[in-house]
Amino acid sequence: MSEKLRLTKRDNLKGEDGYKVFSVRIKENTVQQLDDICARTNRSRNEIIGIMLQYGIDNCIIEE
Repeated sequence: MSEKLRLTKRDNLKGEDGYKVFSVRIKENTVQQLDDICARTNRSRNEIIGIMLQYGIDNCIIEE
């Protein structure tokens, strides 16, 4: 998969969408990288994770 996920900087943060709440366990380094992306794009961590998850789902190929 060579296509990169492209994010634009956002003008204003919006409130939570409130679809489904659950917790995940991720490495500290991953949190730091996410927070860097959030700061650079002015988007919430929740929004960035949602975008990345949807991108992964849309671009997932399951090999049998």
